[in-house]
Amino acid sequence: MRATACLMVLALGLGLGIPAAAQAPAFLLVGLDGKTFFEAAGDRNGPNGADALAIVDLADEARPRLAHVLPLDNSVYGPPTNLQITPDGRLGLVASSVMMRQEGEAWYAQPDDRLHVVDLMASPPRLVDTIRVGQQPSGLAIDRTGTRALIANRAGRSVTSLTIEGQVVRVSATIGVGDEAASVAIAPDGRRALVAKNKVGKVGVLSLDGSALTYDSVLDMPVGPGTYGLEFTPDGAMALAGNTGPAPSDGHADTVSVIRADRARPVVADQVGVGDTPEALAVAPDGRHAAVSVVRGAAAPHASPSYTPTGTVLLLAIDPKGVVRRVGEAEAGAVTQGVVFSPSGRYVYVGNYVDRTLGVYRVEGDAISDTGFKLALPGQPGSLRGRAPR
Repeated sequence: MRATACLMVLALGLGLGIPAAAQAPAFLLVGLDGKTFFEAAGDRNGPNGADALAIVDLADEARPRLAHVLPLDNSVYGPPTNLQITPDGRLGLVASSVMMRQEGEAWYAQPDDRLHVVDLMASPPRLVDTIRVGQQPSGLAIDRTGTRALIANRAGRSVTSLTIEGQVVRVSATIGVGDEAASVAIAPDGRRALVAKNKVGKVGVLSLDGSALTYDSVLDMPVGPGTYGLEFTPDGAMALAGNTGPAPSDGHADTVSVIRADRARPVVADQVGVGDTPEALAVAPDGRHAAVSVVRGAAAPHASPSYTPTGTVLLLAIDPKGVVRRVGEAEAGAVTQGVVFSPSGRYVYVGNYVDRTLGVYRVEGDAISDTGFKLALPGQPGSLRGRAPR
């Protein structure tokens, strides 16, 4: 209760107000997890009540500013894509993947099933609704019309489809996909989606037709174990899937899978080595680059031979012909999670979970460099997302 009360006071103190205007502010959503910790002896869980949603102002892309903090349950147990902003910038969706239950002195994660709806045009932004979706809602995506969203339900082994009308968000369908579903991506034309089946190392294909949602297991593609990051290029011709490996932060190299998505039967065309544990990835607005947050061994116990104190952020170049290659790398913080391009594509933001910071990186040509600016956050950034593309 004391932690929640403190966050509420902080939220009121940081609420700087949003001008009433037709143009929505350029915001970034950051899910702050207050119940799971990566420490020297290993990871541990604690009690509920200290999670929050940080709303970051990107008016100055090089120096983002904390605009508001809203106490709100969420979790690092969902992939770093368990939240997103509608393309018009007016509404935010935030999934609460797990809550903790106590057994003796220990705390264990159990699936939650809630999705929070946040009005980003209110002054300050406010929670307007919380709805029930599938078990352990994790990665989510919003289509370019802003009227439909999909959520991957890990424990539910399903994908839920939602309709969005103004501030009203409703469940329209849920379909089973046979295995744990960690994240989703919607193609630019809105007629197809991909779902990361993380435990079995596959990416499934969903067909979207109006309110109908169908899945055909015959189209499943083998990518790699621990698939979480999943994004289409802006033209829909390609998709990238980040594979964290069978045992994250184990010191072994993992990959990003390159998927040719502009075919009746999508196929995995290539694998790009990116190092140990590519936790999240994002594709630039112009489709020419992708950024990958790589944990390396920062999530491992400090006594482990695979432990490293920091992670990295990689820059991949995307050729229109389908060739993806590593072109740049910069040092990042401890236990890197979400990664997002700025609206202009000139900057990349990385959430450093243990450090409780948002790192800012500059992209120039095929190079990425640390600007040195780090936004201090009032919690551990477990997820990170901006607006869905138009």
